[in-house]
Amino acid sequence: MAVLQTTVKAVLRRHWLLVLFLTLGLVLRILATVAYRPAIIYTDSVQYLTNMGKLSPDQLNPIGYDFVLGPLVWIGGLTFVVIVQHLAGLLLGVAIYALARRLTVYRWLSAFAAAPILLDAYQVQIEQNIMAETTFDVILVAILWLLLAKGVPGWRKAALVGVLVGAAFTVRAIGLVLLIAVVLYLIVVGNAWRKRRMDVVRRTAAAVAGFAVVFAAYAGYYRADTGRWGFTGAENQVLYGRTATVANCETLPLNEGTRLFCPKEPLGQRLGVDKYAHNHYGDPNWPGPLPPGTTKRELATEFAHLVIKHQPVDVTWAVLKDFAKGFAPTRTSSPNDVPLDRWQFQLEYPGLKDPNTAKAAVKWGGSEPQVAHVPAVILRAYQLHGGYASGTLLALCLLLALAAVARGRALRSAALFPAAAGVVLLLGSAAFEFSWRYQLPGLIFFPLAGAIGLRALLGKDQARPAMADYPDAVDAAAAKDFGRKELAPVVVVIAAYNEAGGIGPVLTNMPRTCAGLPVDVLVVVDGSTDNTAEVAREHGAYVCVAPSNRGQGAALRLGYHLAAQGGARYVVTTDADGQYDNDELETLLEPILLDRADFVTGSRRLGAEDADSRLRWVGVRVFAVLASILTRKKLTDTSFGFRAMRAELATAVTLREPQYQSSELLLGALALGARVVELPMTMRRRGDGNSKKGPGVVYGANYGRVMTTTWLREYVLRRGHRTPAQASWRTRSDRTVRT
Repeated sequence: MAVLQTTVKAVLRRHWLLVLFLTLGLVLRILATVAYRPAIIYTDSVQYLTNMGKLSPDQLNPIGYDFVLGPLVWIGGLTFVVIVQHLAGLLLGVAIYALARRLTVYRWLSAFAAAPILLDAYQVQIEQNIMAETTFDVILVAILWLLLAKGVPGWRKAALVGVLVGAAFTVRAIGLVLLIAVVLYLIVVGNAWRKRRMDVVRRTAAAVAGFAVVFAAYAGYYRADTGRWGFTGAENQVLYGRTATVANCETLPLNEGTRLFCPKEPLGQRLGVDKYAHNHYGDPNWPGPLPPGTTKRELATEFAHLVIKHQPVDVTWAVLKDFAKGFAPTRTSSPNDVPLDRWQFQLEYPGLKDPNTAKAAVKWGGSEPQVAHVPAVILRAYQLHGGYASGTLLALCLLLALAAVARGRALRSAALFPAAAGVVLLLGSAAFEFSWRYQLPGLIFFPLAGAIGLRALLGKDQARPAMADYPDAVDAAAAKDFGRKELAPVVVVIAAYNEAGGIGPVLTNMPRTCAGLPVDVLVVVDGSTDNTAEVAREHGAYVCVAPSNRGQGAALRLGYHLAAQGGARYVVTTDADGQYDNDELETLLEPILLDRADFVTGSRRLGAEDADSRLRWVGVRVFAVLASILTRKKLTDTSFGFRAMRAELATAVTLREPQYQSSELLLGALALGARVVELPMTMRRRGDGNSKKGPGVVYGANYGRVMTTTWLREYVLRRGHRTPAQASWRTRSDRTVRT
């Protein structure tokens, strides 16, 4: 049992951000299940339910969902259906996260790739509907896994992908356009076209054949049932609806029959696609008597083909405008769009004007449709106040994926497929009609594509696993070897990794007293491979050698505890590369000695900086703004390495980051209520060697991750749950002081 608990804790610690998103997603889905009983029943829902037994292929929707719906309704009714759909939604988030991690996407970025499908209120609402979207999403994620999880797929796996694309088509007809993205990916993946053309041809042909088998079987069933070729009863009316909005009947070569299908409204005053496709076409009395020997289906199709042939630019422009709507920053709808409120949580049960809604609820759900007011209010407030993925954010994800593809980076093929699949699916949907319901597959494709693309652009993650509580095995070994030493009241802790060439001058110039107090220097050698330890000892420093290289944060944490155990009252940190001015030590400590502060940090922005990187110059300012927003304190520099603090504060802050530790320490101290002061200080260029921080963009991404996760951990998750040592740091003032 203890082993199991330890394993669970380790998993939760490593994947805590995903667990947080999963928990919030679960709460949303529980609220939806309770709020709308037995389920939300839309017009299409009734059609699905009434067709479960007949399986007629000429209905408005394909029959694939009915094969899933029928057994679920038989087992537990409509409530059981939505529970299964909600569980599927949660598992989809886990599957996206796991796929991203398999593709070496960072954990935090993988969690954000999964967040939209877990937390988007429109996704939760569609799962509460008796609708095909959740089944469709499951197939989409299965296709992603088959194509991306284990390198270049062989012809057998490609054939299975083709079958799944066929299955997607039987659930939602628009699924057939996914074959375009699959073929594109199979041609591009592995850059094998020039060297291994036959392999490319073989797997591409296998995918097309797999799709063709399902498509042919479905079309054959349609013909056997109806006596004509087709795959749904909606293709002609939806196509008519799209073309009716732009048709210029004065220029079209119309005959007696097709002229009946010209909208009465003049161009510029046309209704939306939905009105023409469903309200007009669905009216049995419209458009009136037809010429002998003709049918509404035939004439509507002929009319649509004439518009497409003679007005291709107008039709294309209308489609592109609708496609672009999906990337709007907020969820809004134009006057002629499908009403947005169809996909929003309502305070009253939707659709009760249609008597079939209540009949379906009783027949297949066992109860009258009803709404629980409180959870409905919560869900609606969440949805209307930002509880969804912004279209602009999805567009950014798409651009990141395309940037990775264009730059030819590793993972470009993996970024290409979800980006291409999302585009062709949403563009294909817009070709018929814009509806926010049709945008939901973008929650699966675009965040994953963006995460893969960003990972490709940033390169390999330089971050290391979070540290366990102090002391871990490395800490214990290093502390044992160091022994227990009596140290001065002021201890300057320096973390050093391969700094033999630069640490000597830093130690030579270190003051031996400060404000009348003795000063000791403790150098924590972080698994160096050079003679840093020998150089430090020669210059009179105490030296603790960690047996393995873990990162600056790990070395400093070890130093804080050794200093406190040695009797230090004040701990100062500085770097081993000579960037900071040791003569400013007394200025740094003064606010603490005068009891005006518990933690003092220098600020290059308040003082002076000899910047050697424009990107770092920008980063300092961006992260200062972010930290100020998160902590509601005015901060100007979160990563200045010359700092002073009370020893007991340094050991009270929870420190997990072995590398990107400076913001973790600062935010952790603020979260404990410590008085923080910023002072103008000087920062010079390195005196020797190269920076250990790695590429600037990678460093910045990890630094931002640490800052936000520290804020979540210390300000949100641990609010009111402090250890006794942490609780003692509620001070007289909670305001950050600037000097």
